[in-house]
Amino acid sequence: MTNSYKLINTKTNLEKITRDLKKEKSIAVDVEADSMYHFREKVCLIQIATKKKQVIIDPLQIQDLSPLKSLFSRRDIKKIFHGADFDVRSLYRDFNIEIKNLFDTQIACMFLGIRETGLEAVLKKRFEISLNKKYRKKDWSQRPLPEEMIEYAVNDTIYLIKLAEILEKELKQIDRISWVNEECEVLSKVRPVSLNSAPLFMKFKGAGKLDRKSLAVLEALLQFRSSIAEKKDKPLFKIIGNDSIMKIVKKRPVNKGQLEKIKTLSPKQLNMYGNALVKTVNNALTLPATVLPVYPRMEVPFLPPEVPLRTKVIKRWRDSKARETGLDPAIICNKTIITSIAIQNPAYVKDLSKIKKMKKWQQKAFGKDIVGVLKNETH
Repeated sequence: MTNSYKLINTKTNLEKITRDLKKEKSIAVDVEADSMYHFREKVCLIQIATKKKQVIIDPLQIQDLSPLKSLFSRRDIKKIFHGADFDVRSLYRDFNIEIKNLFDTQIACMFLGIRETGLEAVLKKRFEISLNKKYRKKDWSQRPLPEEMIEYAVNDTIYLIKLAEILEKELKQIDRISWVNEECEVLSKVRPVSLNSAPLFMKFKGAGKLDRKSLAVLEALLQFRSSIAEKKDKPLFKIIGNDSIMKIVKKRPVNKGQLEKIKTLSPKQLNMYGNALVKTVNNALTLPATVLPVYPRMEVPFLPPEVPLRTKVIKRWRDSKARETGLDPAIICNKTIITSIAIQNPAYVKDLSKIKKMKKWQQKAFGKDIVGVLKNETH
């Protein structure tokens, strides 16, 4: 059971609570969305907690959430999230809300070398609190929301401020707080992927391995599924799953009998979509070679023979440093950064600033090591 909360479902009350929240030094934030139930995902609930109060904001009933924009853009108020990537993208997508002074407790956990960083695991270990995740996959767009679902939503934020204070203290003790702050600053700037005119197969796993004709079939099936999902206002996976789509692409059934033999669709799916799917496959197979899609390939740059050796040297150093610090190796230096360093072969620490993906904290904490190990082991 949670403490009492305040449900905000009018603009007047939102304006009033926002004025109160602006007096706080820190607020904890979480959102609930409806991606499991609708074609276009939307934020259905925004939970905000302070040390003394819990607020539930209903964006489906309040048409204008602009009062929140000034709250989230204040640099003097810390916004605490746990695993903020989805929340940051969603708040920007739906309400054009930008977040300044973000602190992500999941990132903080990672930089403390904690392996299980999910909120449930962290709260269990830190406070011996068990979160009830029963409602995680429920439909948050339903109204009215059952009382127990709102209680569940409140629980995701009420411990975050206390948790953040503990984690910040521990990070300061090992001089990693600036590392986390920089990562959080980068995270606060992530944005949703724009809906452009790129083929749907570009976001489909395994598309890059298909020939052009199969790619045409895949794109046609994906377009068909998308149009049905939009009409029915359902998520794509509730129309036809990705595994089924790929099996149809590989078998290329040209009649309903062949489609049935694949045994990848339920009788209900076959009844609803069977004829249309077969027609879609046939149409794609009759496309002339000149209009068949081509999967875009990035040109692999020519790499000097020294690059693989440098890569090996940096990886060996990185893995050793990971054991020493207790951090995940990818935090210290991921594959993209390692490759860039190996290509550029920096002679001085200042040269690392040319590597776009490398953070300032990485340059400062490990720059001398990286330059030193390259100099000693590759010359």
